Amino acid sequence: MTVDPSYEPRPGLTHRDGDWSGLPVLVVGLGVSGFAAADALAERGAEVTVVSRDVTDVITERAQILQILGVDVRLGPEHLHHPPEGTQLVVTSPGVPPHDPLMLAAGQAGVPVWGEVELAWRMRPRQGAASWLTVTGTNGKTTTVGMLASILQSAGLRATSAGNVGTPILEAVLHPEPYDVIAVELSSFQLHWQRSVSAVASAVLNVAPDHLDWHGSYAEYLRAKGRIYDRTHLACVYNVADLQTEQLVMDAEVVEGCRAIGFTLGVPGPSMVGVVDDVLADRAFVEQRQRAAAELCTLADLRGDAESVPPHYVANALAAAALARAYGVGPLSVRDGLRAFRPDRHRIAVIDVPGPVRWVNDSKATNTHAAAAALRSYERVVWIAGGLLKGADVDSLVEEIASRLHGVVLMGRDRGQIAAALARHAPDVPVIDVAETDTGAMDLVVGHAARLAQPGDVVLLAPAAASMDMFEHYGARGDAFEEAVRRHVTGGGQ
Repeated sequence: MTVDPSYEPRPGLTHRDGDWSGLPVLVVGLGVSGFAAADALAERGAEVTVVSRDVTDVITERAQILQILGVDVRLGPEHLHHPPEGTQLVVTSPGVPPHDPLMLAAGQAGVPVWGEVELAWRMRPRQGAASWLTVTGTNGKTTTVGMLASILQSAGLRATSAGNVGTPILEAVLHPEPYDVIAVELSSFQLHWQRSVSAVASAVLNVAPDHLDWHGSYAEYLRAKGRIYDRTHLACVYNVADLQTEQLVMDAEVVEGCRAIGFTLGVPGPSMVGVVDDVLADRAFVEQRQRAAAELCTLADLRGDAESVPPHYVANALAAAALARAYGVGPLSVRDGLRAFRPDRHRIAVIDVPGPVRWVNDSKATNTHAAAAALRSYERVVWIAGGLLKGADVDSLVEEIASRLHGVVLMGRDRGQIAAALARHAPDVPVIDVAETDTGAMDLVVGHAARLAQPGDVVLLAPAAASMDMFEHYGARGDAFEEAVRRHVTGGGQ
């Protein structure tokens, strides 16, 4: 049985003041978002049951808090086979795939499934709700929403970033001091389960195969990404260099009058933002866009303390600027916000250590598309790669960047797939395989990389893979890398 996407568990659940009382809801997962969902529903009188496959100290503590609030919490995998009798709504955490047995059982029982983003949208106040500016893409989401929030704040707006990374969107929506506008980062997982979000402006930064094990196919992954444009009011922002993003705009069901706005690293045409010499320019939100442009900022404004600005960073800034301009923010606030922004410390972060070799932490490059962007930034690279490839193919990546490689150090569960691609496309590049996965593995990786590197080389951690086979998350992997590099340099290495 397939549940009709328009099916409502109860009429009127479109805002936080609707009648949630007594509604039997199953919340799946007790991570940060699951806890926030259960808490919000219980506060509004719903009959909430929570199930969690994992049983950790943190989850047990959250369970105890929810039980005090009257929530029925069931821990352990034995509770994840089918919804409890009488369940009228399932709210799932982002990581649960649609082919999960519990999700399939809900569908067979005719129970609608919402994600945390869908619930957050329906938990907004009836009047005066914060506007949403939404961002997705295979890469660059976190940087772009951070830039966007900085721009909005520079314009004097009460704004924040929330969603896929950082503050759960439900917490931002229910904040006791309401926001004017929220920059919302959305993953393909979150987008798969949403059905009614209607953003003021939305953007897809880029698309490349990722999370195919979760979605089942690239077509389904694309379809999930494209859902961000549905019901957008003012502007659908797309990447001129990525034709797939423009096609997603063309396929979307938008609000009448919504415009397609492109961003490009080249000279922008009308209804685009782009780059003219060293200036980021707007030809989309000016009165005479056929003949005129507004200066938003310069490349120097983006550079901060860095030696140069990677192309993908410029692209992220253009997308953030387009979303802000769609919301009505002026050019000076765009400039000030971009000047003030500082990127994630695990995104192409140069480690401040002495020596003739540069060490760069890009642990956030958790897929091949992100790794390619990082590798293109440097001419001579010793590449540290490996982890969980999530079903991705690495051949095209290795073929593209083979000429830049002076050596490769591989780690993690799926390193063999990368080794095979290197053997096919870069057979002369020295490759070192690190099989260890314990706490000392990163020291071995760094030691091998240092021996491969020559003066002037960049040792780049850009794994092209997720981290959970060896680390809690990509941040922990990046921290381990930086600590190992400092130990190596202090110990007399390069």
